Amino acid sequence: MTMSQSGGRRKPPTIHDVAREAGVSRGTVSRVLNGGHYVSPTAQEAVNAAIRRTGYVVNRHARSLITGRSDSIGFLLTEPQERFFEDPNFNVLLRGCTQALAAHDIPLLLMLAGTDDERRRITRYITAGHVDGVLLVSSHSGDPVAEQLREAGVPLVMCGKPIGVGSKVSYVAADDRDGARDMVRHLVSLGRRRIGVVTGPLDTPGGVERLAGYREVLSESGIDFDERLVVSGDYSRASGEAGAERLLAQCPDVDAVFVASDLMAQGVLTSLERAGRRVPEDVSVGGFDDSSAALAARPQLTTIRQPYDRISAEMVRVLLAQIGGEDPAAVILPTELVKRQST
Repeated sequence: MTMSQSGGRRKPPTIHDVAREAGVSRGTVSRVLNGGHYVSPTAQEAVNAAIRRTGYVVNRHARSLITGRSDSIGFLLTEPQERFFEDPNFNVLLRGCTQALAAHDIPLLLMLAGTDDERRRITRYITAGHVDGVLLVSSHSGDPVAEQLREAGVPLVMCGKPIGVGSKVSYVAADDRDGARDMVRHLVSLGRRRIGVVTGPLDTPGGVERLAGYREVLSESGIDFDERLVVSGDYSRASGEAGAERLLAQCPDVDAVFVASDLMAQGVLTSLERAGRRVPEDVSVGGFDDSSAALAARPQLTTIRQPYDRISAEMVRVLLAQIGGEDPAAVILPTELVKRQST
């Protein structure tokens, strides 16, 4: 590297310095930096070694002016900010997506949009080209963000099956319905017959699919569906606590509760303890997610494990493929029943 004439401060290395160090042309270095197309393995290794030796760092702003890309991805959570800090699943997804993108040297921008005004501002920011694509998490039906981004041609991958959005939207989801079926079959196998459910929001894919799985297993098991045994929550601990109180008031003979998230299940356990109901002796409780909340619960929760590492990796893979020109894709991943002390 060379010294500046005004004070001995080192100039940052340039693409010309890398080319000289590697013994290749500037064009070869440029092709390596833009994906390595039409570059021999020997030349690519020489360039990578020269980058390490010189400490060259890509000028993303300059490259974006040439390529028309921002070289960044948005992680958009359409929930209030407090939900991001309360629900451990969001942090797990964010970490997984960040790690998957780091392998491609692409930064991830966290965007929280829990109000209509925030969603409008974020949508304007995204459609102005500040990110190359969006990983959208927790989109409710009636939320216009997904449809607006799709219509604007922004590459988009949703976490969970889309509701009320055009069919040509990529998504990655755990098999919510099958996971719910596994949990309710497990409760039935324990001899439980008055099985309540605390659903997720019924304008979200997880809320709809997990309730559907619950109803299907009751039907196949010859257990009559009782709408008094169904209460809704919003995936927060407080809503689980309130939901269990409603269940106990409406159906005091409830002997099991399937809860659509581990965090809500913690609230259910609190209500049952307050009512003097022993878990699992009097009431079996099953959650969903296998999040840190399942292990922190007392007793620890039997739950349905979502493969969050795979969900994150697949969301990134599908989005990068879409940015590269591939068609939208749908990926559904299997869940797993994890038995612990609550059933």
